[in-house]
Amino acid sequence: MFKNIFAASFALLLAGAAPTIADDGVVDIVAPFEIGGLDPSKSGDIFLRMGIVETLVEADKDGNPVPALAKSWTVSNDGLTWRFELQSGVTFQDGTSLTAEAVASALRTAKDKAGLLSKAPIADIKAEGEGTLVVSLTKPFVPLLAFLAENRAQILAPASYDGADVKSIIGTGPFKLTKIEPPQSLAVERFADYWGNKPEIEKATYLSVSRAETRALMAESGDADYVFNLDPASRTRLSKSDKVVLQSVSIPRSVLLKVNAGHPFLADVKAREALSLAIDREGLAVAILRYPAAATQLFPPSLKIWHDADLAPLGYDVDKAKALLAELGWTAADDGILVKDGKPFALTLTTYPDRPELPLIAAVLQDQLKEIGVALTINSTNSSEIPAKHQDGSLELALMARNFALVPDPIGTMLSDYGPGGGGDWGAMNWTNAGFEKALDDLTRVTDPAEGEALRHQAVAAIQAELPVIPLAWYQQTVAFSPKLEGATIDPFERSFGLETMRWAK
Repeated sequence: MFKNIFAASFALLLAGAAPTIADDGVVDIVAPFEIGGLDPSKSGDIFLRMGIVETLVEADKDGNPVPALAKSWTVSNDGLTWRFELQSGVTFQDGTSLTAEAVASALRTAKDKAGLLSKAPIADIKAEGEGTLVVSLTKPFVPLLAFLAENRAQILAPASYDGADVKSIIGTGPFKLTKIEPPQSLAVERFADYWGNKPEIEKATYLSVSRAETRALMAESGDADYVFNLDPASRTRLSKSDKVVLQSVSIPRSVLLKVNAGHPFLADVKAREALSLAIDREGLAVAILRYPAAATQLFPPSLKIWHDADLAPLGYDVDKAKALLAELGWTAADDGILVKDGKPFALTLTTYPDRPELPLIAAVLQDQLKEIGVALTINSTNSSEIPAKHQDGSLELALMARNFALVPDPIGTMLSDYGPGGGGDWGAMNWTNAGFEKALDDLTRVTDPAEGEALRHQAVAAIQAELPVIPLAWYQQTVAFSPKLEGATIDPFERSFGLETMRWAK
């Protein structure tokens, strides 16, 4: 087990070595994500990944909704009433039964907090008897299933709550929480009365380790059994080691440059286009990410229904970038930095080291944008600074990796990031486009596949044309796990670490 994590981490930073974890049959999982507290609105992803909690709806490997705590559902002809029939014989980890009222109460609480569910047009959530949940809408909303699959819509036992506050995590998953020490660690053990297939693994731990080099050392030394999110250099080095097994998979995540479209230097689309044209995506992807994943548009090909193969790709043309900025009245000073009205074209780029490639990409962007006369100051800090600066209006540029599969259908993420009101914390900032917003709104009601495809392509084209975010690279996730651990996999939707399918080699 992880003990005295703060002291161990501090010593680790000084010594440059990985902490020792006993070979005790416990699956030790290491990832960069801190535990923000007990509330699912802050750490729901970790509780879901560790198999502690479940949602009404799950996703298959293609992102299609499949039954979880809800075994089936029906929709009224007018699209305003959804009925969910719950699985029978499900108990929470405190021994109480899963009832429709418990589910309704948990979802009502989730709806009142930060999360995609708060953005759904829900009029009421109520129980109908012991085993039926009824969700009433103010207008038809096709993505409801995807919203109910989001980690923040997890179902907790009534005893988990003190009013609207979460005081303990009591779920229905195959593993129950036995210890938690925010922001760094937690421990779980197998839940003997789990309603589904019983896992073979008996115990597991989770440790948040922000430094990519440290995570790689822990994988190589055997001090961790499953290490999530390796940096490119470590991935290359570990690929030559027989002490770990590497597994990689393309995931629906993109590396993006978030732009404050309300900033006086960036308000004109020509300025945003110039920034985009100055970026050598192919060179960046090969040099930093070490795989060919230059983003030609927002969505990667792995998200087939949102990727538009016929869309003109984002290009690289330094001369055109300079010409666009000259049209806007920018002229080069003696040091090469552009100036207009006595002000240099200088911006602060905020990013975070949780994704180890991001600070490296930021340094490349700093050099590439300097070629067109734009000076960047890099602020590598906590990821929480990006939404904070978005909210207070101080954000200028942000480099981030955005997961479009927070829910099985990216429409949920799109509504959150680019919806009415100028955007969201992890998407657009001070950008509006009436046609784009109408396309998103129509997508919440449309059931015809051809019509839906046309609307998705319209939305993607609007972002490609106006660049409220600038796509840089598509993402590949790599995990290192112990050769002693069988059945380890990567969930492309990043909903699970896969503890339920792991087993120790015999």
